Amino acid sequence: MTDKLTVSVLGTGIMGAAMARNLARAGHGVRVWNRSRDKAEPLAVDGAHVAGTPAEAVEGADVVLTMLYDGPATLDVMRQAAPALRAGTPWIQSTTAGIEGVGELAGFAREKGLVFYDAPVLGTRQPAEAGQLLVLAAGPSDGRDAVSTVFDAVGTRTVWTGEDGAAAGATRLKLVANSWVLAATSATGETLALAKALGVDPRSFFDAIAGGPLDMGYLHAKSALILEDRLSPAAFAVSTAAKDARLIVEAGEQHGVRLDVAAASAERFARAAAQGHADEDMAAAYFASFDEHSGHAASRSDDSSGG
Repeated sequence: MTDKLTVSVLGTGIMGAAMARNLARAGHGVRVWNRSRDKAEPLAVDGAHVAGTPAEAVEGADVVLTMLYDGPATLDVMRQAAPALRAGTPWIQSTTAGIEGVGELAGFAREKGLVFYDAPVLGTRQPAEAGQLLVLAAGPSDGRDAVSTVFDAVGTRTVWTGEDGAAAGATRLKLVANSWVLAATSATGETLALAKALGVDPRSFFDAIAGGPLDMGYLHAKSALILEDRLSPAAFAVSTAAKDARLIVEAGEQHGVRLDVAAASAERFARAAAQGHADEDMAAAYFASFDEHSGHAASRSDDSSGG
């Protein structure tokens, strides 16, 4: 297979659009589709062909990449694409779909004769746009040349977790990593909310932990989004964080582990979404610490309704 591929990208939200753009910049032919076409149209400037249907998008593709909301959405879109899918085509599924979801997607791949790669990514908007994602991948050695070419265009490193994508080894690792990210995000929001309630300047907290083992770059990055009212555009949306937190809790339950922090995080993200913050950065879970009409907020002139 040549170094330059035709790659179909189904799903051009925050992550999918950035991945498609980097594939085009790497010289690959890119065909894109998104349920809301307006999110795909800007990619035409980068040379991507904007398709009207999933089937049109995958026609003639050397590799298909899906980056959609969840497992059911991915399965639905791939079923729409089915008439134009060629047996033997590598399918990179990068959606955080959960363990059971990956199993269902792998089953569809077997039915259609696709070569299935479970390949979620670690990273948010900025590393995605810079082509600096960490790819977690599982799938057969045969065919890895093509998918590795795609991974090299969207990320800086690929961690292979096994030969069987259906075993969801990559997704399992992604859920473990996300459990840490979401816990840290929730903790950041609660810490700032408590500081506000107690009349403590957050800077005094940052000064107290500066340079020690409790200091984290992530804490400062997410705190700044809240304190400086920079929650839009989202690096990773509240609604997506809520979905991922639910998948983490479900995975724990299915394997006999109670994940109290993840369960609380799922509730916080859902509450923030209900308050109107669904499309804001997941740091906006901060507002879940306050009653929607209580007037508490970090930097919005005491307006916590959000966008």
